[in-house]
Amino acid sequence: MSQKEDDRKKVPVKMPERVLPGVYSNQMMVSHTREEFVLDFLNLFPPQGVVNARVIVSPGHLKRMIRALSDNLGKYESRFGAVVEAEPPEGGPLN
Repeated sequence: MSQKEDDRKKVPVKMPERVLPGVYSNQMMVSHTREEFVLDFLNLFPPQGVVNARVIVSPGHLKRMIRALSDNLGKYESRFGAVVEAEPPEGGPLN
């Protein structure tokens, strides 16, 4: 392991109390420009949906996120079985 990788692992991370409980999302919208991806997480419950989190990331970081999610989904499915994709909520965004 290089010194740079070792230093990166030692960076402390603080979880603010307002973030700790998390938010529920049953829908996500994705948009992008050349420089960034915007991920809007919604709680969609008709008659309306509410965007409860917006995460903006670089294209390179999004690619790392996709790899991490894919790896973790594979580990989950090997332990608990295949995940069946849920139907999107009615009236929600298509992307």
